[in-house]
Amino acid sequence: MLERDGYPHGVPCWVDTSQPEPQSAVAFYSGLFGWDLEETTPPGSAGGYFVARLRGGDVAAIGSQPQGGPSMAAWNTYIWVDSADETASKVMDAGGRVVTDPFDVGDAGRMAVVADPAGAVFRAWQANAHRGARIVNEPGSLNFNGLNTRDVEAAKSFYGAVFGWEVLTLGGGAGMWRLPGYGSFLEQRDPGLRERMADSGAPAGFEDVVATLNPITDDQPDVPAHWSVTFAVDDADATAERAAELGGQVLVAPFDAPWVRMTVITDPQGATFTASKFVPENQALES
Repeated sequence: MLERDGYPHGVPCWVDTSQPEPQSAVAFYSGLFGWDLEETTPPGSAGGYFVARLRGGDVAAIGSQPQGGPSMAAWNTYIWVDSADETASKVMDAGGRVVTDPFDVGDAGRMAVVADPAGAVFRAWQANAHRGARIVNEPGSLNFNGLNTRDVEAAKSFYGAVFGWEVLTLGGGAGMWRLPGYGSFLEQRDPGLRERMADSGAPAGFEDVVATLNPITDDQPDVPAHWSVTFAVDDADATAERAAELGGQVLVAPFDAPWVRMTVITDPQGATFTASKFVPENQALES
């Protein structure tokens, strides 16, 4: 798989998890995904920040919880932007809010923490030295970011205004966010991508997909709007078993879905994520 070196404006590019005890999370995720972790905390900084790598390429990070932030551990989604300041302004114009004003993160980049009108929080990342995830869609690396929301129509309006996203509708009420032109960016890096997707039965426009859109149903009254994270794995069942051995909790046992077999896991400190294995023979399954 080709390594990434940057992303277009409006494409999720990085994930990290905020943890009460980062060192404990390092032990869990290194044991689960085989990550090599390096502490990159600037001298004198409170807390810690550990960058996870596979084959030397950045895939994610584990950090301390920010002061004044939520007490629960969580995974955070970063979206690549040309300007964190301009994106923060667009977020407010579209009815969202700025949780943390744009600020510089050393020489790594500049970021703003923002929320959509339903309260789903994400980071707008204006890159400098840090170029996002270098390895994606391989076992142990980021596979998808997903917006979970009750108000799909409001989300369409907000993310369309902020990033130019459109919705690719799938069966069963699910959908995907597509950024027109993203497929051309990918095709330049990986010639023949569109043809391979078409041959595999992917729907038209799938090459432009940047995230998933997951409606929160009425039988989930306590679930707030949020961004979620899916990691690719080579065996969903083995991943679930290993997570339990390491002190995590399997919230949803491995199951088959269109194109994949997946499981939902909570780490020992409460951050939830999905582990997904690509299974082409599941293409015909109904969602």
